[in-house]
Amino acid sequence: MKVLVINPGATSTKIAVFDEDKRVFDAAISHSAAELAPFEHIVDQADFRRNSITEELKKGGIRLRDMDAVCGRGGLLHHIPSGTYRVDDAVIHDILHPFYGEHAANLGPYLARELADTVGIPAFFVDPVSVDELTDVARVSGFKGMERESFFHALNQKSVARRAAAELNRAYEDVNLIVIHMGGGVSVAAHCQGRVIDNFNVKDEGSMGMDRGGSLPVNAVVKLCYSGKTFEQVRKMLGSEAGVYSYLGTKDFREVEQRAFSGTDSEARLIFRAFAYQLAKDAGAMAAVLKFKVDAVVLTGGIACSERFCDELTQYLRGLAPVIRIPGEEEMRSLAEGALRVLHGGPCRIYEDYAGGKNAHNIAHH
Repeated sequence: MKVLVINPGATSTKIAVFDEDKRVFDAAISHSAAELAPFEHIVDQADFRRNSITEELKKGGIRLRDMDAVCGRGGLLHHIPSGTYRVDDAVIHDILHPFYGEHAANLGPYLARELADTVGIPAFFVDPVSVDELTDVARVSGFKGMERESFFHALNQKSVARRAAAELNRAYEDVNLIVIHMGGGVSVAAHCQGRVIDNFNVKDEGSMGMDRGGSLPVNAVVKLCYSGKTFEQVRKMLGSEAGVYSYLGTKDFREVEQRAFSGTDSEARLIFRAFAYQLAKDAGAMAAVLKFKVDAVVLTGGIACSERFCDELTQYLRGLAPVIRIPGEEEMRSLAEGALRVLHGGPCRIYEDYAGGKNAHNIAHH
């Protein structure tokens, strides 16, 4: 079975072809700011990106008609359980009307459907960031009507959790894990026997990230909102100018590490340590969610490539459970594996069963 995988990013579109578990083709198509400037909304880029993909496949000698499926990265969709989904009309509707905001990943299912339809094969998406398996008690915040929502790096988290379980010679459904994804964004999640029953996401809470603040002092945030700044200014500050960037003026963790250990930049050293400290606090909270029955803590994402940072973090975590380091992220392979599970007879979820209906509020029970 062959699967074409599509992973749209802000300034690139990554594509790959897998023949079962073997990657036989991949490419990263870069999109300049000038090329994307004419498009007011993310979805307006669809034709441009589809043509870029078609041209790249042609150059690589890859024929769509030889594929068995196309699988795209999922975006900011309705909250749904983990799994592989067929791209149906309800998915397309929600991409065209992005209620959780615009993100390049929203184009994944859209492009997959458009390309798949040209040759009559199925289109899928797998584990978008809106995967929600929270328990009811985890949804409660501290103010009625302002409930906690599940947003995390579900695609990579689920994939590395399965790999970590295999390292423990256990099934994913039989272990309790805390997975810490550390990249441009961060998320810390409690995996309880195959379900992510709680998580911190840097979009709203938990540790700071490279450019987001995570959990910030509420009174200070209120004061900022009434300091004369507009809604858009505050949203930009907290959404892309906070976190490590607000302290050190860089969004490149490699630069942070270099400065932290240069011997002359005491602030960089402090923020390096504080970043690890905050992630460790989040992991401790997730341990409590799992009633301190934790089989392993898993470190993943691009920042997990840093031995120094993982060592700093492990100093806090080693007394909790064994620490497994799986650096980087295998999103392309994870997408292919999700599609292949369905092509080989595994379950395929139906998005419309969860999006917008009564099940959207009860998905933790499915």
